[in-house]
Amino acid sequence: MGIEADAAVGEKVLSINGLSMKASEVEAKLDEGDIQEAESSLREGLALNFEEARALLGRLEYQRGNVEAALRVFDGIDLQAAIQRLQPSPEKPPPSRRSRSRSESLTSISQSQHAAGLVLEAIYLKAVSLQKLGKITEAAQECKSVLDAVEKMFQNGIPDATTDSKLQDTVTKAVEFLPELWKQAGKFQEALTSYRRALLSHWNLDNDCCARIQKRFAVLLLHGGIEAGSPSLAAQTDGAFVPKNNLEEAILLLMILLRKWQLGKIQWDPSVMEHLTFALSLCGQTSTLARHFEELLPGTFPRYDRWNSLALCYRGAGQDIDALNLLRKSLSKLESPDDIMALLLAAKICSEDCFLASEGVEYARRALSNCQAADEHLKSVSLHLLGLCLGKQAKAASSDQERSRLKADALKSLDKAITLDRHNPDLIFDLGLEYAENRNTNAALRCAKEFIDATGGSVSKGWRLLALVLSAQQRYSEAQVVIDAALDETAKWEQGELLRIKAKLKVAQSSPMDAVEAYRLLLALVQARRKTFGSQRSIPQVDDDKFREFEVWQGLASLYSSLSYWKDAEICLDKARALKPYSAATQHTEGVIHEARGDIKQALLAYNNSLSMELDYVPCKVSIGALLWKMGSKSLPVGRGFLSDALRLEPTNRMAWYHLGMIHRDEGRLADAADCFQAASMLEESNPVESFSSIS
Repeated sequence: MGIEADAAVGEKVLSINGLSMKASEVEAKLDEGDIQEAESSLREGLALNFEEARALLGRLEYQRGNVEAALRVFDGIDLQAAIQRLQPSPEKPPPSRRSRSRSESLTSISQSQHAAGLVLEAIYLKAVSLQKLGKITEAAQECKSVLDAVEKMFQNGIPDATTDSKLQDTVTKAVEFLPELWKQAGKFQEALTSYRRALLSHWNLDNDCCARIQKRFAVLLLHGGIEAGSPSLAAQTDGAFVPKNNLEEAILLLMILLRKWQLGKIQWDPSVMEHLTFALSLCGQTSTLARHFEELLPGTFPRYDRWNSLALCYRGAGQDIDALNLLRKSLSKLESPDDIMALLLAAKICSEDCFLASEGVEYARRALSNCQAADEHLKSVSLHLLGLCLGKQAKAASSDQERSRLKADALKSLDKAITLDRHNPDLIFDLGLEYAENRNTNAALRCAKEFIDATGGSVSKGWRLLALVLSAQQRYSEAQVVIDAALDETAKWEQGELLRIKAKLKVAQSSPMDAVEAYRLLLALVQARRKTFGSQRSIPQVDDDKFREFEVWQGLASLYSSLSYWKDAEICLDKARALKPYSAATQHTEGVIHEARGDIKQALLAYNNSLSMELDYVPCKVSIGALLWKMGSKSLPVGRGFLSDALRLEPTNRMAWYHLGMIHRDEGRLADAADCFQAASMLEESNPVESFSSIS
């Protein structure tokens, strides 16, 4: 039973409730423009009321492609009157079960729903017609009226089993169509409200329709550019998670979609994973994203694609070794050895560790060889990473000759990269940093200024590089001006490194109390950040805050020990130990205090403890070498070994060259001593208040 247009014996027939008539009779009257006559024919032939006849006429016109004519017919329908007739009357109680059989009751409900479906479909088609004519806001209002009418008719929600399929189809279309209309009209708050109404009310939607709505809602929350706010209190249930902002709500929707797919309720849609990747990356939850990639069934993605995606997730979560291991599998000969993006990511990870740098060089060269001739951008990125890897590899070189060659190759690669991408700020910065580490301070100064101009002074590492280069040129007052300007330009939470450099500049300018004040401000900043963000901080952020606070106490301990304020230095050391019990820097500072007090045995013990915690800790090797030189001729060969090893790790360490020169002098090698003193003198003239490597 229903209203339908069938092809019977080559002619279209309209039928309802067992009655039927030829569609051609009605269409002929419509062609003549006689709507009233056509309406009367339908009312008499099919026993319809006014609204039902109008609804059927409008649908006929719409199906014939006469949108404007259909709209004129639909305009005559009084939806409110139809709803009142179709709603059960509260004043008239329903007949008792004895006086009315179950089959009669179901027949009455079915006929009522058929009539409702016809009228509501007409209003929905009216909304579609208005949209086609460009009247989007009016279309949205008509579509909304369909849903309002359904809520009046079914106050407890649409029942699952007894609903007419035509009525359910109309409701499903209207629920899905309304938020799209509001978006087309540019009324995004109304669209958000419609999406929430669609998902929170009982519309009896199928899984596919619900999934489409959830996905579109998530996309609007992520990319709509408006703040939705939390759902209303009426929509919240006790104990349920309530999203606080757009990002949380979008992530929740996308996770629900993934869960539905895993349960087999909907088909796989790769764009869901793309949107979830974007959302979780925005809030730094790449470890959570990695877990979702791991939970995907085999075959959902090619395995090398999944490995690459997981590598990006682990990289974002700070698990670089895990990321690199996945990339090694992805780049094997049996998988995808020429994937440029994977090669570049692997080279990037390797460029940050001097022990992996040689492997990174190979990845960068493979990426460079796979670049297309016309793709200058990828060539520039490959050369950029090659330069970084070569520079890092130079730090682990076993000989001065190899180190010099690698540094020269690194600068050559970075210079080639910058000719292909002249305005890349990151490339300008890394070239400047490489110049600075090679003590070409004039070139480094130029690059630092270019970087600040390119970024508008919004990135603190540019200011730090400029200040350190100026300090290497002994221009402390200018470096101080730069740091003060940087503190005005950068965000509050990014000022920690700037304040640390400011403290060290004050020490270099023989203003220790001003340095203490700078450290105090830095400590206050770290503690304020901890109180402000509290439990919202991720594990890496918590560790970063602890490290920053440790640096403050460690810096104060070193400062107080240089001023012979032993008690204050020990208090600061205790604070540093509480944050990082096994620190080579803390043990080294303790050794310096013991040495200054004349307790040589305890100083050597502290230095040995420092090296046991970090075998390549250069300041400790220098201190041991200097102490052994002071102890006399029997200890000179051992001291020379420590200082030579320190220079292998850090060739620009001025104090290592100086003490090695003293040992050579005492052992009678005057020419070698003179070379060491000359190196120490040259480095003193270009020694920054803080190592350039602290920026990278």
